[in-house]
Amino acid sequence: MASILIIDDNDAVRTALEVLISLQGHRVLAASSPDEGLRTLAKEQIDLVLQDMNFRKEATSGEEGVALFHATRERYPTVPIVLLTAWTHLETAVELVKAGAADYVAKPWDDARLLTTIRNLLELRRLSVEQERSARRRAESRAALAQKFDLCGLVFESEPMRDVVTKATHIAAADVPILITGPNGSGKEVLAAIIQANSTVRGGPFIKVNVGALPKDLMEAELFGAEAGAYTGATKVRQGRFEAADGGTLFLDEIGNLSMEGQAKLLRVLQTGEFERLGSSTTRRVKVRVISATNSDLPAAIPAGRFREDLYYRLNVIELKVPPLAERKEDILPLAKHFLEDAQKLSVPAQRALLAHNWPGNVRELMNTIRRASLLSTAAEISPADLGLVMAPGTLEMVPEREPDRAEIEGALARARGVIARAARELGLSRQALYRRMEKLGLKE
Repeated sequence: MASILIIDDNDAVRTALEVLISLQGHRVLAASSPDEGLRTLAKEQIDLVLQDMNFRKEATSGEEGVALFHATRERYPTVPIVLLTAWTHLETAVELVKAGAADYVAKPWDDARLLTTIRNLLELRRLSVEQERSARRRAESRAALAQKFDLCGLVFESEPMRDVVTKATHIAAADVPILITGPNGSGKEVLAAIIQANSTVRGGPFIKVNVGALPKDLMEAELFGAEAGAYTGATKVRQGRFEAADGGTLFLDEIGNLSMEGQAKLLRVLQTGEFERLGSSTTRRVKVRVISATNSDLPAAIPAGRFREDLYYRLNVIELKVPPLAERKEDILPLAKHFLEDAQKLSVPAQRALLAHNWPGNVRELMNTIRRASLLSTAAEISPADLGLVMAPGTLEMVPEREPDRAEIEGALARARGVIARAARELGLSRQALYRRMEKLGLKE
């Protein structure tokens, strides 16, 4: 049951609305003046306001309604406000909708249309409250993690990322190999740093190797070291990364690119802690915690003969899957604001553009996009044009939003079971925009 406040000086209007809305099971409160309405808002928990535009018989300008709207919006910014307006105030109502009013209803109103508007707005408010509570829970959860563990400055808000980070902190102290999987640019290296920072060897070295960037003929020398003369150009003894990481952690990124020979040596080190430098018969022993990462499908590479099955299971004692940025939309804006220069802000249209983008390059693409926009923008606020996302080929204009056709609108309405708010979200439209398209096409609610 929702609490709805009606503010109108006409007794007949208040009575008619009270009867209509209370029959839907809602609690209805009424006020005959702006002052009485604001006093009621101060005392009661109100979920939606229906307000008139004039409150004196001789008044026709709508100024009182405008003043009431702004006073309510300033004090209670999350409460949806529906304007009750005569045709003479339509332009004023439209301006107030742009300023944040939830909707407007012309007098005399259509009962079914008004009830649909109320139902949709209450549903949106319910979802908004749930999202706010969920966001608070996520923030509290992240704060609790940050108090207990070193998160290495990782920025996240989404539940999928929170789950991955929670798992990483819980297994950090276990002396077992960990495999981190996920697409390029999703944050696998930062997750490895979190594991190292909260491990029992956090005081030891943390050595990072991008296996994918190493030439195959130098990969073994890089990992295991080489004696002078072991290969052309090796004029002195070279210490390998395993030796450098002794007593700490070795992070092997893009492990799927390691040669079969390198895989055999890596397997031996993981099993025994022993290896030989290239060109040497002396066996060396190290104690290294190995974290590996890949964007490759290692299980598919095993039957193809590109990756050893025994090595895969040795590396994959525990697997952490980092989701792509497209699957954790809640992280986009916090990350974007983190990458911004201190004095700059993101405009609301720019924020919408960021949320609408699929981010195939993940966090790395987002970081580069924001930093480029920060450098190129001369304004205090970043605009969609500064971001350079989804550009039409051969132009400098943003691609226009595609207009949904009749079939798409009918389909969205059917799936939403007539709830305009849900259909509008699916189509990427505001409620008012969807109403206008429905009226244009002759579609009924």
